[in-house]
Amino acid sequence: QELLEESGGGLVQAGGSLRLSCAASGRTFVNYVAGWFRLAPGKEREFVAAIRGSAEYYGNSVKGRFTISRDNAKNTVYLQMNSLKPEDTARYYCAIVNYCAGYGCYDGSKYTNWGQGTQVTVSS
Repeated sequence: QELLEESGGGLVQAGGSLRLSCAASGRTFVNYVAGWFRLAPGKEREFVAAIRGSAEYYGNSVKGRFTISRDNAKNTVYLQMNSLKPEDTARYYCAIVNYCAGYGCYDGSKYTNWGQGTQVTVSS
């Protein structure tokens, strides 16, 4: 069982930046597609970003502001979040899946392992 642990959340002012980390235990991230999703009160789970090899996928609401990356040596995936907006406030979750491609990587129901999440709050 792959265990995922997110960190790096917090409170930041609008326009600020945060970097989230997702550390995996067990088998290495290199064998999986890793994704970030977020859940805000009263809203449905939203796809944020995913990375499959060198391919990166982003949700429309974060494109151009967020960047996903991975460090296979550290078995960690990152989400660099810049130009944060109050509407980015949510709990952010890391998840992995053996394989997905294209828009399939946007579908949270395909992901098999999830972390507990880390809270990001952006004040106006």
